[in-house]
Amino acid sequence: MFRTLYAHLALVLVLLLSAIGLLYGLISSYTTYHYMQELSQRFNRDLAHNLVADRNLVAEGRIDQTALRETFQKYMVINPSIEIYLMDLEGTLLSYSADPGKVKRHRVSLAPIHAFLRGEGFPLLGDDPRSHDRRKAFSVTPVPSVEKPEGYLYVVLRGEEFDALDNMIRDSYFLRMSGWAVAASLGFGLLAGLLVFRLLTRRLHRLTAIMDDFHASGFTHHRPYAPLPPRAGDEIDRLGLTFDQMAVRISTQLLELEQKDALRRELVAHVSHDLRTPLASLRGYLESLKMREERLSPAERAEYLNIALNQSERLSRLVTELFELARLDAHDTRPHPEPFAAAELVQDVLQKFQLQARQGNVRLFMGPLPQLPLVRADIALTERVLENLIENALQHTPSGGLVQLDLIQNEDAVHISISDSGRGIPEADLPRIFEPFFQAGTRHRGGPHAGLGLAIARRIVELQGGLIRVESRPGEGTRFSFSLPIRGATPGAVADS
Repeated sequence: MFRTLYAHLALVLVLLLSAIGLLYGLISSYTTYHYMQELSQRFNRDLAHNLVADRNLVAEGRIDQTALRETFQKYMVINPSIEIYLMDLEGTLLSYSADPGKVKRHRVSLAPIHAFLRGEGFPLLGDDPRSHDRRKAFSVTPVPSVEKPEGYLYVVLRGEEFDALDNMIRDSYFLRMSGWAVAASLGFGLLAGLLVFRLLTRRLHRLTAIMDDFHASGFTHHRPYAPLPPRAGDEIDRLGLTFDQMAVRISTQLLELEQKDALRRELVAHVSHDLRTPLASLRGYLESLKMREERLSPAERAEYLNIALNQSERLSRLVTELFELARLDAHDTRPHPEPFAAAELVQDVLQKFQLQARQGNVRLFMGPLPQLPLVRADIALTERVLENLIENALQHTPSGGLVQLDLIQNEDAVHISISDSGRGIPEADLPRIFEPFFQAGTRHRGGPHAGLGLAIARRIVELQGGLIRVESRPGEGTRFSFSLPIRGATPGAVADS
């Protein structure tokens, strides 16, 4: 609970509002104090002058001490919030209305007094004789006159009585009301903030639950976050959409890895079988030659050696094709496309197999050639595809059969097809015909090939952005075809054509 984002946000909000409340209280108290000081000083700025004039404190150019004492006594009753002091020109207190036992300072600073008489900005705070360090608003006037001052009448506007009453009122009413007001405001802000945070984090909570479910399923089953089609939203919605895409890709890759792992195990099983057979045969005939060398006739020795040589050639061919297929699957082989005439390459490859075709009594030829543009592909890789497909066709075409190559142009590609008049491929085997080591029902294990030629051909064609197809009917033959892009054609057009 307390480790969630919502809990962290709630804690931050509580601390933030508490800090704001404390800061508000301090600022409010500070500003209120200075506001009251300035208000009191501006309202009573002429109080000291009026006291001198109204109470006739000056008689014949001198202070009337009797009138001064009467003023002290009267104002202590009428307005106990003020304190009146008489001081000389040096700031030394001469007389005052306060209790003598409570006066702690016998001299006050003259700088605030001079600033007051010059009319500088309020509030101006002067020394409070009842304290060594407290300063308060005041009113002051020279006595007996401005022209011939002998001292100052110094009036503290908020005396000790006022402070005591002010503190009592604050404690009993103002602070409570202010506290409740601040607490209510902060409480409302806290509830509103928690509600807003809950609304903002609701989608994150949902996304977290979806991610937990995805993790619990072993990254295989994903419950989408964003609706289809995805709507444009804020960062959370974009995060959810990105997670959906990532989850789909992870699930797909895991499925592909499982499929590849199954294929790998199947490949290992096939490789083990196909390698073990020629190795066992080769070892057996070599051991026979060694053990029966003296008893074998020259013809038998030649036959044994010929069989061993054929098995070694078969083994070498199998290993070579395995490495070639592994390089193609690992994308270590990269095509180097260049423009060339497809018809010339086909004719060159046909010449390589004419002898093998005559030995098998198979007619191998190329059909009529239309006017073809140059294609753009890797010559060596394309030649490898042609060799695999022609050799596959010759292997499965009976004596007296026909293998024909045709080239036609179709939009942005040149299509090359190899057709044979062999026994064909069962319809159930067609979807798996390009899988490594797969041999259709018309083929027999133990032959010179292990079922890698077509897999290599498909990898090469797809590596160059093309597509290879197969069409076959049992008893009518088989037709393989693939495409090469015309020079200057769009790369994606070949696979789509």
